[in-house]
Amino acid sequence: MSVSLHTFVDLYARALRTADHLLVTGAAFAREKGVSEADMLSWRLIDDMMPFGFQIMVVCNFARQLPERVAGLPVAPDVSADRDVAGFRAAIADALAALAAITPEKFAGRDDAPITFTIGTGMTPTMPASQWLTVFATTNLYFHLSTAYGILRARGAPIGKVDLFASGL
Repeated sequence: MSVSLHTFVDLYARALRTADHLLVTGAAFAREKGVSEADMLSWRLIDDMMPFGFQIMVVCNFARQLPERVAGLPVAPDVSADRDVAGFRAAIADALAALAAITPEKFAGRDDAPITFTIGTGMTPTMPASQWLTVFATTNLYFHLSTAYGILRARGAPIGKVDLFASGL
């Protein structure tokens, strides 16, 4: 398999399907424990970190918006964190549909296109699209996906490493 910027569309779709799997698994675990869905979405790994629902929101936003930005397409508006499990699952389905519509041709000649992105407050790097997508964007996407996984594991959800490959290898 050759690797191109379009390869990341599949990688990001896999991350979305894993996020969906974590949502479903987390909701089922919470129900078994008598915990409301809203409380499950507010679980945190540690007090000063953002909650599970926030992590899923970021995965939804990044997985869709980052390839759109690199392909030079209009970037979808942010999904908000004030959703329930069904709302997040709908956002994931929408993001998967959007990714499926991005063809390899949309990335043609985009490897060196400058991408500027504001991180938090005061940090606005510019880098070539290929570096931005393969290093910065993908690292951030997997940070939030792994944090969501870690939150569920810390609460005792019956998941393991294999659950990070919920969409297959």
